[in-house]
Amino acid sequence: MSGFAQTGVALDPARLQGPHAHEPVGALWGFWWFLMSDAIVFALLFATYGLMLPGTAGGPSPGQVYHLGDAFLETMLLLASSFGFGMASLELQLPPSGHQSPAARAPRRLYAWLLLTLLLGLGFVGMELHDFAGMVAAGAGPGRSGYLSSFFLLVATHGLHVFSGCVWLVVMLVQLAVFGLDVRVRLNLSRLALFWHFLDVVWIGIFSVVYLQGLIR
Repeated sequence: MSGFAQTGVALDPARLQGPHAHEPVGALWGFWWFLMSDAIVFALLFATYGLMLPGTAGGPSPGQVYHLGDAFLETMLLLASSFGFGMASLELQLPPSGHQSPAARAPRRLYAWLLLTLLLGLGFVGMELHDFAGMVAAGAGPGRSGYLSSFFLLVATHGLHVFSGCVWLVVMLVQLAVFGLDVRVRLNLSRLALFWHFLDVVWIGIFSVVYLQGLIR
């Protein structure tokens, strides 16, 4: 099995053309290492949150500072965005139609799925910012207690990652329009797909550990 197939992403060597057609797909493994280092960062943030749970300093406790319904809607938005990116990845695997070269092929469906992913991601970020603003207005800002500091640090770090992914998506849409689906664009889309699904997994952890656990405290 080729290195392309082993990565599990839409990088078929038979369809890669252009000046970078022989760029090693091993570059994806370097991105995997980045994701693993990012996972360590989030593991440390989860550990800090767990240690600071009792540190409410007489302020709001878990379950009193957020609305589970909003967190559930944010979860649905992020899961739907991950589905959208999955459909975009499937579009990358389809063969080119007609006489169109593989490097130039950028079907409208691919743009549509990526735009849908972008809108859902921005919706997630917008809802999260709205929740943060409501918490701060209610006196539950990050400076109120050690618990709230760790809460904002964990959740906002994830939100910043999602916003960075949205910016990256905009860049990829521009690259698609300018360069088409050459090997560099495919590789960058594959990296972004890994990043996006990774954030989805991290959020499931946050929803389970932070929000659902807050119901029993």
